Amino acid sequence: MICFPHAKINLGLYVTDKRSDGFHNIQTLFYPIPYHDILEIVPADKAAIYLSGRTIEGSIDNNSCWKAYCLLQRDFDLPPAAIYLHKLIPSGAGLGGGSSDASHTLLALNRLFELHLSDEQLLTYAAQLGSDCAFFTQSKPVLAEGRGELLRPAELSLAGYYLLLALPKMPINTAEAYAGIRPKAPQYALEKTINLPVKEWRQQLSNDFEEHTFRQYPMLSSIKTTLYNKGAVYAAMTGSGSALFGLFSDELLCNKAAAGFDFPTFAAHCSIAQ
Repeated sequence: MICFPHAKINLGLYVTDKRSDGFHNIQTLFYPIPYHDILEIVPADKAAIYLSGRTIEGSIDNNSCWKAYCLLQRDFDLPPAAIYLHKLIPSGAGLGGGSSDASHTLLALNRLFELHLSDEQLLTYAAQLGSDCAFFTQSKPVLAEGRGELLRPAELSLAGYYLLLALPKMPINTAEAYAGIRPKAPQYALEKTINLPVKEWRQQLSNDFEEHTFRQYPMLSSIKTTLYNKGAVYAAMTGSGSALFGLFSDELLCNKAAAGFDFPTFAAHCSIAQ
């Protein structure tokens, strides 16, 4: 069974307070984008995982796909399976690639071994794997609160826009990024802001991680400015970085902007990833 775990961008990201369990409460809109890893899972004589593509740091035991397999194995005594993950989404970029891989492993195992897990059960398992994993079981825009696991549908489509991802080779540790945050209530209500025309987002839709991260890595601030200078209607950092994105109303302008960077980029129509 083959599937294609997709990335996400954050439209607005506000860290509102620190919880007693050490995590933070956030408000954000997760938007799925058509930038994918490749995941194949097949029955095998022995459970194993095989990695290719971008380098993934850490031991196999900490791999998100392997954790997902072990989580279901604990409850369902799964048959052995071979997991093949070809990594294209960079780690430490705020695109949620690892979380997406974990959630799509749950989805694939559910189908492959006919576990008959409901959507609600899959959400519960996904939430055990990571704060934003639940989102990746749905493949639709959602408003997220709590640690990122409390989800509500968001009636938003960017289908008329073109997305440019700027992918500097500068992975950012999520825990370190949170350490630089001072939680506060957002100045503008997220639900109201996303209903404004995209061209008005620049003044009201923000990412709390940018202020601290841009001071640490001035290059990222420069990339955001460049995206606007190259014609983006809206630009921001996604997650805790380091990837930034620009939304363009014109495909030619988007592709021309992509050619102007000296590091990897990804450009695509803003169709919702499936």
